[in-house]
Amino acid sequence: MATSDVRMIQDMFDGFKKEFDAQNDRRESLIKASRDITNLSKKVIFLLHRIMNEDVQDASALSKRASESGMEKLREVHALYAKIKTELQGDLFWRHHRAISPSLQEYVEATSFAWYLGHSSLVSFSQVQQELSDENGVPFFPLPLEDYLCGLSDLTGELMRLAISGIARKGGRDRARQICGIVRECRTELGKCAPLVKEVRKKQAVAAESLAKIEDAVYATVIRTSEYDLSDEILDGIISRSISTSCGGNFQGSGRHFCSDERDDD
Repeated sequence: MATSDVRMIQDMFDGFKKEFDAQNDRRESLIKASRDITNLSKKVIFLLHRIMNEDVQDASALSKRASESGMEKLREVHALYAKIKTELQGDLFWRHHRAISPSLQEYVEATSFAWYLGHSSLVSFSQVQQELSDENGVPFFPLPLEDYLCGLSDLTGELMRLAISGIARKGGRDRARQICGIVRECRTELGKCAPLVKEVRKKQAVAAESLAKIEDAVYATVIRTSEYDLSDEILDGIISRSISTSCGGNFQGSGRHFCSDERDDD
């Protein structure tokens, strides 16, 4: 083989090496960014629960303040996605989708939770995509539908914790019934997607458990309400003790663990 041919082959493999090194470096960078985004999104969810656990008279104003605080904190996540958008242009996004998928699902969960507190409804796919866009409305990258659906499925766990943690507060019984309806509808509609999206199918079992806990709590409030002709303050105390007992004494908490030992991870 001629020297020129050997050099050409060496140059070709050097090019392959550089391309593989660049891909690996990009992947590691995206994994690190994904972890940072996931942790920050989790902190937003903690923040929302912490605010919603405050004892105030105006529950509506509290929800609005929690929503605004959460959306403000999520701007930090928006900034992180803006930094990595150049690494995800074109087919690079789909090539590295698995590296950032966990952060997208956690981000959708946090965004949908903050949105619910402010609007009492589920955030739409188009709204989340709009949040993942620059000031000109150009998306950083396409939001995969499966990540959006998985984020909504995870939301049911946070809504369960919100419903149970505040059920003994003023307006808590009405909110728990409202959340029960939303979680039931969410689980039903996501069940239609489960055969098509593997991850959603896995998360449906957790959503069913969350719904069952909300239904048990709402059922307990209805039973206790029918048994006593008392003031709301006294009745709330009875309901609080009843829910605490039925949840094995784990009702009172920081707002993240109710009726369960650990949070269901993604």
